[in-house]
Amino acid sequence: MAAKPLNPSSSYAEYNIRTRKPDPRSCALLVIDVQNHFASMAGPILPALNATIRLCRRASVPVLFTRHCDADPSDYPSLAEWWGHDSRILDGSGEAELMPGLDRGDGDPVVRKHTYSAFRGTGMEERLAGMGVREVIVAGVMTNLCCETTAREAFVRGFRVFFSTDATATSSEDLHVATLKNMAHGFAYLVDCESLEKGLLG
Repeated sequence: MAAKPLNPSSSYAEYNIRTRKPDPRSCALLVIDVQNHFASMAGPILPALNATIRLCRRASVPVLFTRHCDADPSDYPSLAEWWGHDSRILDGSGEAELMPGLDRGDGDPVVRKHTYSAFRGTGMEERLAGMGVREVIVAGVMTNLCCETTAREAFVRGFRVFFSTDATATSSEDLHVATLKNMAHGFAYLVDCESLEKGLLG
């Protein structure tokens, strides 16, 4: 489902009291798990996702993609216990591939991950540090699971975090808004395509 753009009447606006512009010189965009498995959620926000990607490219902000996939059913058994074995996204399957229409360039890195966090066991922190990145913009799916966990981990690892409201999505509006409230309250600056364009490109 598509997120609503920032507006004063939104149910998370009362928590959105901090504003800051991302610094294109030290920022990276993390596009989380926009895979065929999640097409029903990611499809409606694909225009906003691609707009976000293109804005970042125009500002010379590097773009990194993640794929959630399991090499083996034994990977992270806690996820299988929680969601069921049928929910596994096996590497090499069509469901594990990035969605057609997603604006990924040939040189954009794709990081494979096995759990909610894009930092756990992926080398993401070291990769970003090696690029001189100190800020991340988080977009993709699912808002309340992999996007939220990645944003929280980025924050506790010392990155400044920006979290997209219109280029993230999950299975329900309630869960989406709950994450936006949590992000604005304690972890991230909320952004959308409009505010990112002003912040990155002036």
